[in-house]
Amino acid sequence: MSETIKLIIGLGNPGREYESTRHNAGFWWVEGLARMQKLDFRNEVKFHGFAARGRLHGHEMLLFKPQTFMNASGRAVGAVAQFYKIAPSEMLVVHDELDLPPGVARLKMGGGHGGHNGLKDIIAHLGDREFWRMRMGIGHPGDRDEVSDYVLSNPRSEELDLINAAMQKSLSIVHLIIEGKIEAAMLKLHSA
Repeated sequence: MSETIKLIIGLGNPGREYESTRHNAGFWWVEGLARMQKLDFRNEVKFHGFAARGRLHGHEMLLFKPQTFMNASGRAVGAVAQFYKIAPSEMLVVHDELDLPPGVARLKMGGGHGGHNGLKDIIAHLGDREFWRMRMGIGHPGDRDEVSDYVLSNPRSEELDLINAAMQKSLSIVHLIIEGKIEAAMLKLHSA
């Protein structure tokens, strides 16, 4: 499947108190991409989020940060996708991933939500799970009951270094993703 990506969504929670928390890894990623491409985010009230538009590697692209809080991400993603008539297969959702250690980023198409409330809400609103995901590893606290506090707290400095390294590596292959060369992107990202 070589459909081009038209919408890149970074998941996170709005507000200064959440800025540095593990759950905001998706925000960090799209903010990094926007900085690389010199794009500015603007508040788009009708989409309940911040959007940055521009041409990335010759393709019209929309970067998006929902401001609905993680558990209601689908409302914002659904609004922007419907307005621009973007199919789920043309979206890349970047999110924090408990099942991967810090320092690991993985790209995949479709699948379940794995207990991730942002993904769960997006799937519910789109009625479709066939969208691309960039999974940014944040590690797991080891106990299911500690997950909520864990994702809403700041990573330790050594974890943050690993997360940033994975972010740099995944941002370095974003041109392949945008051009629809997903297999090449996966090969580069998933090899050591």
